[in-house]
Formats: sequence, structure tokens, C-alpha cells
Amino acid sequence: MQKLLFAGVVWLFSCGWLLAQSTGSRITGTVRTDNGEPLPGANVVVKSQTKGATTDADGRFNLDARSGDQLVVSAIGYQTATLAVSGSAPLTITLRESTSQLNEVVVVGYGTQDRRNLVGSVTQVNADEIKNRPVASFDQQLQGRAAGVQVAANTGVPGDGIFFRIRGTTSINASNDPLYVVDGVFVNNQSLQKITTQGQSNNPLADINPADIESISILKDAEATAIYGARAANGVVLITTKRGSYNSKTKVSLNTSVGQAWAPKLWDLVTGPEHATIINEAWINDGKPASTRPFRPVSEGGRGLPEEQPTYDRLGDIFRTGALQNYDLAVSGGTKQTRFYIGGGYTSQQATLRTNDFARASFKLNLDQDITDKIRIGTSNILSQSNRTNARVGDGPQGGILQAALHTPTYLPKFNTDGTYAKWAGFDNLDVLINNTDMHSTSSRYIGNIYGEYDILSGLKLRSSWSIDYNDYNEYEYWNTLTNRGSASKGLATSSVSKNTIWINEQTLSYRQTFGSQHSFGALVGNTFQGNVSTQTLGQGTNFPSDAFKQIASASVTTSSSNRNEYNLVSFFGRVDYNFAKKYFLEASLRADASSKFAVGHRWGYFPSAGVAWQLKQENFLRDVNFLSDLKVRASIGWTGNQNGIGNYASRGLWGGGNNYQDNPGTVPVQLANPELKWETTRQANIGLNVGLLNNRIGLELNAYSKYTYDLLLQVPLAQSSGFASIYRNDGEISNRGLEFAINSLNINRNGFQWNTSFNIAGNVNRIEKLSIPVDASYATERMAEGQSFHSFYVYKQLYVDPKTGDAVYDDVNKDGKITVADRQFYGSALPKFFGGLNNTFSYKGFDLSVFFNFSSGNKVFNNNRFFHESGGTRDDRRAINKNQLNRWQKEGDITDVPRVTTLGNNYNLSPISRFVEDGSFIRLNSLVFGYTIPKEILRKIGISSARIYYSGSNLWLLSRYQGPDPEVNVTGDPTTQGYDLGTPPQPRTAQFGLNLTL
Repeated sequence: MQKLLFAGVVWLFSCGWLLAQSTGSRITGTVRTDNGEPLPGANVVVKSQTKGATTDADGRFNLDARSGDQLVVSAIGYQTATLAVSGSAPLTITLRESTSQLNEVVVVGYGTQDRRNLVGSVTQVNADEIKNRPVASFDQQLQGRAAGVQVAANTGVPGDGIFFRIRGTTSINASNDPLYVVDGVFVNNQSLQKITTQGQSNNPLADINPADIESISILKDAEATAIYGARAANGVVLITTKRGSYNSKTKVSLNTSVGQAWAPKLWDLVTGPEHATIINEAWINDGKPASTRPFRPVSEGGRGLPEEQPTYDRLGDIFRTGALQNYDLAVSGGTKQTRFYIGGGYTSQQATLRTNDFARASFKLNLDQDITDKIRIGTSNILSQSNRTNARVGDGPQGGILQAALHTPTYLPKFNTDGTYAKWAGFDNLDVLINNTDMHSTSSRYIGNIYGEYDILSGLKLRSSWSIDYNDYNEYEYWNTLTNRGSASKGLATSSVSKNTIWINEQTLSYRQTFGSQHSFGALVGNTFQGNVSTQTLGQGTNFPSDAFKQIASASVTTSSSNRNEYNLVSFFGRVDYNFAKKYFLEASLRADASSKFAVGHRWGYFPSAGVAWQLKQENFLRDVNFLSDLKVRASIGWTGNQNGIGNYASRGLWGGGNNYQDNPGTVPVQLANPELKWETTRQANIGLNVGLLNNRIGLELNAYSKYTYDLLLQVPLAQSSGFASIYRNDGEISNRGLEFAINSLNINRNGFQWNTSFNIAGNVNRIEKLSIPVDASYATERMAEGQSFHSFYVYKQLYVDPKTGDAVYDDVNKDGKITVADRQFYGSALPKFFGGLNNTFSYKGFDLSVFFNFSSGNKVFNNNRFFHESGGTRDDRRAINKNQLNRWQKEGDITDVPRVTTLGNNYNLSPISRFVEDGSFIRLNSLVFGYTIPKEILRKIGISSARIYYSGSNLWLLSRYQGPDPEVNVTGDPTTQGYDLGTPPQPRTAQFGLNLTL
């Protein structure tokens, strides 16, 4: 498959190069900065026309224009210039630098807007700012880059799931993920994985090559998101991929990097002698005779004295230095009527945890063609294949490769005396897993659309498009007879093939016109038809003739199953906007969605929004205030919906087959109907302030918001007497309130040296306002209940360790003299109180340096590894012990929070307890990039337009009080659980060297 992808890349590169050779124009010129440097990427257009050109690496451009035409020249970070064409002599145009991004064009729902005209809350991230971080998916690259957007990786395995929230958590059972739109295609971000890797799930967004992305817009408030209605309760992420430019010569770009990844910190386990000492101590504390203690001389029937025990390092065996490789090649350009972008990429990432590898090959084609001056067509296409070799990480001993290394006591040998693999404590032998784990998956993905546009009249445009997101996910595992799972069934093989298709047809009619010099009006109406079909076929085989036969066809016992699901969505939407004198802005939208997931009578949902903005700087009383270059206030309110994350037939009564009655086929009821089930709805209000100071050298943005979600789509348990376990119903309300602050500044710009800073911070308060019954998370450490925040830990609170007895003392909440389940209480939340990022960039005479930190504060993590490691010897051979156990109470007067070791009482038999709820706050040096751009005078001699070499490092420093390797961790992809650490590999530290080359 990968060879075919690259063959297609080479063929289309050749076609694109031939196509671009037909360019021709009458006007040529060069765009330079006020320092005299060529300015690549500047836009040069003929005023009142749609076509233009983009300057090349040397700042040159050419296009068709006549004497007297007005050329408008613009570039991000520079002031726009307008000049008249006079004759055919080459032009030299100088753009003055501007620290303001007000003239930047921002991608919004179904269109673009000038940043200065925005009414809603939108953050746009330039892909060039984040591209050098070596992670598999673009969503992880966004960590710390946008105020109010919380991003956290569940594991340190590339391509695994990501926790992504925009302005908080709004639902319990429905999805909390935003809507992802790639070039107008609504893409699936829900994992198709069916073969378990102990609670973890792969990230489908890793199928998209970040190198093909031009910019990412994050729509946050209801005014910006309501145009997407049913999909937008959790925000919208709009991805715009790279396209060519009209009237520009062919540009070939090569980006490549190689590097390494390693785990900077691992768990600190006790030695063999220390482990044996603790076990003997627990034995004696239990009141058992010292003469029968486990670790006593072999001559007395024991295992040997504690000091005689060996120490084996299993963590060193399972963790490695992983290799990183990345190669991206792109060709772009265009003629007067055609523009194109063709890209191909390959990335390979080894996880620091052995047997986990990720590789992706991708191909990208974007093509736009003007048929006439009024008609154009185009297409966007992504074709990729992602291959993973997986391992079981996280919860559960069966086949858990990290569990076998982390929780097997260090004194236990790896091999028996006869040389065979040793098996202990219910875990597989680690060497068996390293050499025999056979789990892999392949995701083949196509994301594409085709569109047509017709300019009916001046300012009136009709657009129609067809889009598809097709994903074929094939996964397989085989457990041979050396493993615990395989030996129990004489070999175990599982194969799963899942296919998911989202198709969309959209029509939009847009109108934009300026009346006189004061009035600007725009309108948009449209409709969407969407269908989603998913199928899955799973087969399993056991009892194989030998481990040489791994395919299910060789098994003597086989089972299989298959299923098919689908749903449809019909939508109609409209938006109007108006501004007067570029001072007063008004925008309103309405979307109506009908979903087949709901019963007749409740299928339609209506989602309106409205927003206003006032550009105070344009008022006479502020125009002469020189230090103030921009001042705008914004306000909006709107409603959005949610239906994602629940079953496609959630409102219906369902019957299932596959049941036998005296060898006759039959059916049984499997789901109770709820004909009253309706949309989950979120109301959001936002107030925003934009400030520019000192000719926009300093830009500030402040947002305050309030989100309220009601009619939660909740799976509520039913009494067993009903015959059903649960039913979906609308039950509960959740609120989110928060503040966001961002600042961008140009600190120094003198003598070729430039220093820029960007900083963002956000805080969100989440609260469950109404809920008829408490809901426990997938792991029983968290509970959702009225008056509490989402992801609140529900534990027994340890008050202290009695210095006299060494026993743990717990909070007796109901004062009945006993510690029972009635004494559990809420104790912190996995949600941070505030989070954000700080980036500083420096440049001087070809050298550039970027230093980016991200941080999180106030979030808690339940360290379940510590729960098992601080077992006090109560689990003997079954669990390893960590160094913190050396701080245990041993004699009267000891002051510690680690109780005396014993298998009796509540010291180590009570769970979950607050001692293992730790502060998960951190500051991380997320990335550091240092580069050098080779002078153009040198490159011209060898026919190269630009070349840059760089070093990039990630996760180079971490400040945290968390007692695990990394606080950014979660054992499961289940959305009801967050901040639960158990057998999860930490975030890797990486270093790579790269080259950016343009011909």
C-alpha cells in the first residue's frame, strides 16, 4: 500500500510540474520588507478581482495586470500596501512590519473573515508554529497553544488517544470531543479499535499528516460554532490544508528529520533485599511466628535471608531508545486558471515502551480550476495508511507488557534454574511478552471532497460539494502457548475488520456586498445531508495445532460475529452579518438539525446564535489616543446541540438474535425504548475584549464565558426486575464558567534582532448542577454527583498515621465508629484549575530559536501504581514495592503518612484512599527549536531557493511533585475517567535534527 502511495506521489508530481510550466504574465515585481529582505508568501492581487499571485522564496511575483490597475499587496505580520500599475517595468514593493494580526484572514464556519471583523471567539494557529513537535497527530501539537483548549495525552505511545476539551466538559455519556472539519469534510475522531489494549484506544486523527496542514481554527463560543448546530456543543476545530497559488512558479519543498525518543524518568522500585525485609516485617506484624517468616535461611525451609536476594531490572528491559524518522515532499504552484498542491509523507515513530511502533504513509492532492471567470471546481484529497504494532498497557495482568515489568517484584528471577521462563504473580514472563507479543493494526483512510462554485452575480455565490471520510481499520492479535492467554486455550487468535463511512452533501448560497462607504452586509444559507454507516466483523480461533499456525482458519474452534450501524442527519442553516463604518458589528445564525437517533417528534433541534461587537478605536474620542491602536468589545449568546457518543438507535426498543431455544433460533429484547429522548443542548454566553497597544506591538485578548448544558443524554441504570440493565434518557445539567487571557507582543525589533512572546492562560469551573442519581466512572475512583465537578475523586480520606500504633486513621464521615462505604467523600478533581502556554521566539541574522512551555495547575491524579506498590508486603509475590514504602511506620513515634506493614485491618486493604490522590500540576518545556537559515547568496549558486537546518527537542524538562514519571497520563480512553494512572507509559523525551529545503 505504501509503495503504491509513493508511486502516485511521483506520478502526480510530474503532472503538476508540466502543468505549471504554462504560466505567463505581463507584470513582474519583488516584494521586500522594510529591512530590504525578500518577502516570500506575500499576496499580490488586482483590486476588485479574485485572482492574483503569491511571492516565491525570493519575494518575486508575476501576474496579469494592466496599466492603471490597483495592486493590493499583503502578508501576515506586515501592513497592507496598495499601488497603481504604471507601464510594464518590474515593480519593487516594500511592506512595513506590523505586529498586529488584525489584517489576517481567519477561517470560520463556511467561510473566512478578517480578524478585525470577528464577533465570535476564534483562535487560529499557524501550522508552522507547531509542526516540529514529533507526535503522531496534530491535535496533540495544539497543547498549550490556544487559551481555553485543554489537551493531554493519555499515554506516551505515539498514535494513542488524546484528551481534548474546549471550554470544559459538557456531557457524561454523550461525546465531549469537538467537531473536526478538514477542508469542509466532517471527519471521525472516534476509535474503531475493537481488540483491547487494556483500556487504551488509538487516535484516528493520527491518520492525517500534520505536514499537509496550513492552519487550524478553533471555534469556541456559540456565535462561532452555532452554524454547525448539532455537532458544535463542544467547539469546532477547522483544519485548512495547504493549496497552491495562482500565477506562481512550481515550488518543491522537502522536509526531513531523524531523531530519538527516550523515557526521562521511570518508577523507583525497591531492591530485592529491601523487598524481602518488608515482607518479613509484614509477616511478624501480622502476629505470625518469626521462625516461619518467608525470607529465612534455606536450610530452615525459607527462601534465603533478605540480604541474599538478587535484584532484577525489568523496567530497563522493557524501555528503550526509540527511533524517529519523518520525510515530507511537496510540489505546489499554479497558472492563471489552475492551482495545485501535491504532497507525500512518511513518518515512523518507535515508542519508548517496546513493541509499540507507529508508521504512516500519506498522499495529499488539492486542485482548483477556474472553468470560466464565474465557474470554478476543485478537490481536496487525503489518502493515508497507518500501521501500528501494539502491546497491552494499562489495567489488567493478562498480557500486560508494562504491568509485567512494573509490578513483578524485583527479586524474582527471569528464568527458572532449568533455563525455562519463570512465571510469577499471575503476570506473563516479561521476556516472553517482548519476544512473542503479536498485535498489529492497519488503518487505511481516505478523506476527500469535490466542489463547484458559481458566481451568479457580483457578490452572490453558489457552492455545492460532496465529501467522504472512509476508514478501513484492520486489526489482528495472536497469543502463542508461551503466554498465559495463549496457553489456556492452546493458542488464541482474534481478527477484527471495522469500516466507517461518513458522506456529506452540502449546498450554500452566500452573498456579500458593500453599500457606499459605511455599510457592509453578508448572508449565507445552506443545507446538509449526512449519512454514517459503520460495520464490524470479528472472528476468533482457539486450539491451534502449533504456534507455527496463526491464522484463524487453522484453529479447531472458531467463533465469529458481525454488526452494522447507521444514522442520518439533515440540516438547514443560515447566517447574516452587518457592520456599519467598521465600528458596529452584528451577526446572527440559525441551524435546524434532524437526527435519526431520536424518535419521531423529537428529531428536530433548533440552534440559534447572535453576537455584537463594537470597535471603540474607530470612535472619534479614541482615534487620537496614540498608545491605543485597537480596542474592541464583543458579546454573544447561542445554543448548540449534541447527539454524538450515544447509540445510533438509542431511542428505539431493540431485539437481538443469536439465541437458541431448544436448538431453535429465537430473539430477545435487548434495549428498552424511550420515545421521549431528545437533543442534549448547551447554551453559551461570551463577553470578549481585544486590545492593541503601541502600534499593536502588544495585543491582548480576554474572554469570559458561561456554558450551561441541559437535557443530558445519560444512560441510567434500571432495576433488575425490569429485565433491562439501563436506558438512555435526558437527565441532568452541567455548567462551565471560565476566563481566558492571551497576549502577543513584539518585545525587541532592532538591528536585525527580533524577540516575540505569546502567552495564554485559562481557568474553567465545572459543576454538575442537576443529576437524579450519582454516576460512577469506568474506574470506581471517580463519581459524578450534584454539586461536584466532573472527574471528581470519591475516596476514603486518610487523616494521618497514628504515631503510636502505626495504623492509618481515616475520616469517619458519619461518626458511627466504623469505616464503611458511607465514609467515602469527594477529594479533588482531575480537571485543572488553570492551564496554558508560554512561547518565546528569537531571530537574528538567519538564526532562530523557539522556546515553548505549557503548564497545568490544580488537577489531581489517582496514582494506582502507588496503591499496588505500597502494598506493605501484603501481596507478597504478586506485586512489586516502590521506594516510598521505605518511609513506612516502623516504631512508636515515627511521623509518616505510610502506615505499618500488615495484611490485617485497613492499612492496605481499603481502596480507594486519598493518600494516592496526588497533585498533578506541572510545568513542561514542551518544545525547543533552534534553526539556521542558510544565506540566499550561497543557495542561489546551487539552484536552491531556501534551506534551513534545525534541532528540535520536546519534553526536555518537567517540574512536578507527582510521584510517577509523568502526571500527564490516563489509563483508559473512556471519557468518564480522567487522571487515573495504572501501568501507563510516560511521555517520551525526544531530540531530532532536520532539514527544510525549497527548490
